[in-house]
Amino acid sequence: MTDDVRLRRGRGALGFSFFAQGVAFALLVTRIPAIQDRYGISDGLLPAFLAAVPILAGVSSVATEHLVKRVAPSAVLRWAQPLVLLSLLGVGTGSQMWHVAVALGVFGLSVGALDASMNMLGVSLQRAYGRSIMLGFHAAYSLGGILGASAAWAGAHWHLSLFTGYLPAVVVLVPLVVVLSRRYVDGTVPGEVQEKGLGSGGFKLLLPLCLVMACAYIGDSTVANWSAKYLQDVLGSSEQMATVPYNVYMVTTLVGRAVGDLGVRRFGAAAVVRAGTLVAAAGFGVVAAAPGAWVGMLGFTLLGIGLCVIVPQTFAAAGRLFPGASDTAVARLNIFNYVGFLIGSPLVGAVGDAWSYRGAMLVPMALVLVTLLQARSFGSDKARYGVRHERRAGDRVVDVGRGGNEV
Repeated sequence: MTDDVRLRRGRGALGFSFFAQGVAFALLVTRIPAIQDRYGISDGLLPAFLAAVPILAGVSSVATEHLVKRVAPSAVLRWAQPLVLLSLLGVGTGSQMWHVAVALGVFGLSVGALDASMNMLGVSLQRAYGRSIMLGFHAAYSLGGILGASAAWAGAHWHLSLFTGYLPAVVVLVPLVVVLSRRYVDGTVPGEVQEKGLGSGGFKLLLPLCLVMACAYIGDSTVANWSAKYLQDVLGSSEQMATVPYNVYMVTTLVGRAVGDLGVRRFGAAAVVRAGTLVAAAGFGVVAAAPGAWVGMLGFTLLGIGLCVIVPQTFAAAGRLFPGASDTAVARLNIFNYVGFLIGSPLVGAVGDAWSYRGAMLVPMALVLVTLLQARSFGSDKARYGVRHERRAGDRVVDVGRGGNEV
């Protein structure tokens, strides 16, 4: 098998992994009210359940950083993804509160390893391709999120049990991710050796990207955890319509990510991230000021278009910043994914209870704008193609050095 074929197969398999994770996560977060009702989780206790998942995922991401020094990231992803899907089924199977606590705990631990290893492989593949492809992987995640949110809408519409709603996804996806996992590609840059850590002062260099990641996920978690409640309680929509904003959000993230790699190649990562930040901030402003559900939906549309480019380019920037320690950088950065989720939902809830939920939407808007102050961390306008400069010779990528393309 030629290297080109191996890379294409690896890219396709990893793209499906992102897709499957999008399905699983959407099925979980869009059915939170149903999970709460099934297990009798009070409004006061619900934040503790929601916080436990990102906390455990962050712990697992730290563990994955050390684990991949001994085993390949592909091996971690190979076992973590089926476990995520099976734990989702566990959420819909139990009957007592401790059942769902265990299932969500397994979900959190496995999803941390999955997210870290999945993005490690994405960064290494982008480095091998020599051009921006990370947004394409995250577009596959968005497509999975659309399918998962649509399935959740159908489950709510026809009053299906959680188990009945989750079972088809698990039965279909588990065998496919197991089979395709044999095509994952590790260590795609010949002669490159991963360093053991970020080096002296390395984490300080990574901190601006960590801040961007946390702020982006505060925005994302606001949509995931509060969009349904906001549309129903603040904007007066029906319960059925309240499931739509997350789906709209995922559709627009899919569109933005599908074309985003072309934008990065044409204008550079920093310019694309700046534009996305401004659009996302405008989206939160529209949501906060919306007089009704349809205008609120417009705001969530803008949020999807704006936020969708930030996270993939943050992972890619970390890979450029530490080309010899990209696995470590991605694992550290991935922790702030969960920091954002951990902070975002309680923060919006606390501001909403103390002031108003309209005013609460201005908080993630202000935090997302922090990205503008850190845009230089994404590189110069020439940082468009992964970690290497390249020139094209037919269909082959020719490496002409790294020096001018590092962050």
